[in-house]
Amino acid sequence: QAEVGKPQSNCYTLPGLDFSYGLYIQRTDGGVPEAIGHWNTVKPRTASTQEMPRDYIRMNCDAVKAGYTTAREFNLYYKARDLRRKESKGFHFDRSLPKVPPGFTYGIKSRPSTPLFDLLQHKYKELWMEHQRVLTAALRMEKKKVIILQARDNRTSLLRKQPQPEKVESFWHLPHLEKVEPHLSTFPDPDARKKAFSA
Repeated sequence: QAEVGKPQSNCYTLPGLDFSYGLYIQRTDGGVPEAIGHWNTVKPRTASTQEMPRDYIRMNCDAVKAGYTTAREFNLYYKARDLRRKESKGFHFDRSLPKVPPGFTYGIKSRPSTPLFDLLQHKYKELWMEHQRVLTAALRMEKKKVIILQARDNRTSLLRKQPQPEKVESFWHLPHLEKVEPHLSTFPDPDARKKAFSA
């Protein structure tokens, strides 16, 4: 029942101070007291013997000496005589190690410090703008070369380079009067006529 003289609460009551929220994990190692009171050491692991791979070179040589030639006979020989490679002692050190120069540092080289003086002077901006100017000038020169190479000749430039021969002016004559000889000769002699025509 609701308490008399008090408004009815619409919330839940919280648990006590000894209540822990979340998931409780039960400890299995005994915690701090057992760590202080006992001396638990890690048990040594036994080295697992690695099985060496098959020595097919020796098995093939022995099978050929025994007179086997087919693949089935070779497989039967492998099952009958299972030869393994001999473990070479210190096989890790058989290979020659690479020669390292003195003072060689392994790993990634440290990045050089940022040049703050160049940043404050806007040096990188100036270098970039100079690079852009050079690129723009080179592009302009290439465009000019392309325009000069692609310029087409018009009629005026062609006539300047190869002028046409002058037309010889020929007067028009009636076709039925082309081969008619003159009926009158007004010159006193043929020499006077030639002299007049030559002038």
